[in-house]
Amino acid sequence: MPRSTAWIIGGGSGIGEAAAWALALADKHVIVSGRRQVELDRVVERVRAAGGSASAAVLDVGDASAVRATADVIAHRHGPVGTLVYSAGTNVRRRFWDSVQPVDIENVMDANLHGAVRAIHAVLPAMRARREGRIVLVSSWAAWRFSPGAGPAYSASKAALGVLAETLNAAEGRGGVTATHLCPGEVATDILDTRPEPPSAEARGLMLRPDDLGEAIAWLAGLPAHVCVNELVVTPAANSSYA
Repeated sequence: MPRSTAWIIGGGSGIGEAAAWALALADKHVIVSGRRQVELDRVVERVRAAGGSASAAVLDVGDASAVRATADVIAHRHGPVGTLVYSAGTNVRRRFWDSVQPVDIENVMDANLHGAVRAIHAVLPAMRARREGRIVLVSSWAAWRFSPGAGPAYSASKAALGVLAETLNAAEGRGGVTATHLCPGEVATDILDTRPEPPSAEARGLMLRPDDLGEAIAWLAGLPAHVCVNELVVTPAANSSYA
């Protein structure tokens, strides 16, 4: 039986890389996309060295035509995308209203939200036709509970992913296509370095690891088609967001 295809956007590092690894272990062919070829190649080599199946597709999610073209190439070479994981995301250091600029907010919204819309739009018709598809939108605790430290651009963009998931499930769930708004608490990834005051090594040691989320994504992707997890909130036991 041929492997089903999983497309991980933002798959070159962090949660996306962990998702690629976990989905490959679940016997899916994974395509990792992102802007940096070197990072993608490293993930592909790691997966293949462990006996998994993977390939890379360089992509800038800000380019709508490139997102569509990449989805078409994936479908032609590997079959239609059965699982879409949107893990691309960013924030800016100067993120608060006293310093953030409109262009900064536009850039964060484009990477975190508009790119997700482009990706969903590219894979949804084939999922709908097959009456099967799983979409995981990697969001944030900042989308689930107000988080002052995240800033308006990040919080707004991630909260909007929850709306995308809800509307997808309302419109497509009966047809076999479901979406999950995945809201992790603090995860020890490189995005922490964009904070005005990046956390210490000690603080990072208390956070979730990317592999924790990779396993959660693989679990979501492996659920029966009649099961829909609308929203999943995962935090470290030492959840500093309560502080």
